Amino acid sequence: MEHLPAAPAPSADHITDRSMTDFRAAAAWQWRQAVLDGEVSVVELASAALTAAATRSGLGAFVHLDPDYALSRAEQLDRTIAQLRRIQGTTTAAAELSARAPLLGLPMAFKDLVPVAGMPLTLGTRALPVQIPAVDAPLARRLHRAGAVSIGKTQVPELGLHCYSENQIAAAARNPLDLSRTAGGSSGGSAAAVSAGILPFAPGSDGGGSVRIPAAACGLVGLKPGRGRLPDDDQDPGVQNLPVSGPLASSAEDAALLFDVMAGHRFASPTGSRTLGPATGPAQRRVQHALSQGLEPVRVGVTMESPFSPELEIVLADDAVVAVQEGISRLQDAGHMIQGTDRCTGADRFWPADYFENFTSLWTSRLAGADFPTEVFAELEPLTQHYLEVAASRSAADVQKSLTALGDFSAGAEDIFGPWDVILTPLLASAPPEIGWFSAFSPEQNYVEQCRFTPYSSVVNVLGLPAVSVPVHTDSRGLSWSVQLMGKHGSEELLLALAAVIMRR
Repeated sequence: MEHLPAAPAPSADHITDRSMTDFRAAAAWQWRQAVLDGEVSVVELASAALTAAATRSGLGAFVHLDPDYALSRAEQLDRTIAQLRRIQGTTTAAAELSARAPLLGLPMAFKDLVPVAGMPLTLGTRALPVQIPAVDAPLARRLHRAGAVSIGKTQVPELGLHCYSENQIAAAARNPLDLSRTAGGSSGGSAAAVSAGILPFAPGSDGGGSVRIPAAACGLVGLKPGRGRLPDDDQDPGVQNLPVSGPLASSAEDAALLFDVMAGHRFASPTGSRTLGPATGPAQRRVQHALSQGLEPVRVGVTMESPFSPELEIVLADDAVVAVQEGISRLQDAGHMIQGTDRCTGADRFWPADYFENFTSLWTSRLAGADFPTEVFAELEPLTQHYLEVAASRSAADVQKSLTALGDFSAGAEDIFGPWDVILTPLLASAPPEIGWFSAFSPEQNYVEQCRFTPYSSVVNVLGLPAVSVPVHTDSRGLSWSVQLMGKHGSEELLLALAAVIMRR
């Protein structure tokens, strides 16, 4: 089993080392502070990310790198910072920049599903012509305005449809914890880049687990916000609106920093501070408070039942169970109250009946309006063709029946919480498979195996609720295992704080 080198030990002077090519040496918020304090330049950070991406090209994290754009923008930011320091002084300039540009100088990359001005957009498919967008997508524009420096585009599955990031146009995204295995999907390239230390953190998108799955596979924190929580996401409240954007990071505090920017939160200096300290957003402050002062006890329900059962046989690996036990133990040690859902519901089944069939109908129905010409259809991957054929074969009445059932389920999303504030589940049922494992199956079986691998993620998208993937266990092979915490509408900050408390141990 081949691994990437371990992260270098963090040190006070590492961030000023021009040869540094591993962002695991410090937290994202520390790199941010180093830029604000003048200890490292934006050009140095951009160069470090570009060097790391180039030297680790075998990881398959990127489909496109743009050194010219990244370094040009980095130089521009360094000039702006220098000018503000001359006018305002270092301390005042740092305080102002931390509030106005909270991601100042931090290297960034977007999935190859997100339009970024001047960078190729392939959507992970060879069936469609490559586009060169003239303007940023709203999320990319927001993060760029916050001071982030894009270095390229990360690998995705075709049209973002699969839970593994392999396609016909570029090398597969590999897992830094074991290079023979998948990094997950659809934000697999982004997760691989963060886990390998190429980037300090990255934005992803999640339509059925596409942030949480690669986060769990690669040992990261991955937050899926609730439907409509982020201003740049589709605000349609309907159940067919599955995708949202969310952060991937090595820690809960870094995820909170990126989430604050993605959510459009205001950054401010600490209340009552006598110094001009760095500005923080509300999610980051919530995490910092949880780490320093703890959290008020929350009630946590635990379920091991998958919504795909009993239609699919779901078998959890021993390490998936160990991860749940470890997550429960850490929450109990922190003073939180745990109770199994089977003790409270009094029902034979926690999730609604026929979920697998209804979700399959919902998932494929989103492609029903795609009218690909014959020559384009022939270039699509077999699994994508299968989804389109399934969508075309289902009657309007059957699709509407499934949408109505899941829409009713979504409308009462918080009813599942009963006496609990948060629900804990496993996330991945098994270790990330080897590259090529899924595609070796027939398209029909490929889809089933993806569901068996990720049996707890899609239901959160259907419900429109927030959830976070939290790494809690490392097995004897060095692979990471996570738990999923689901919260009520608007509980993203609480979930990140709980993740921080769980990971502190």
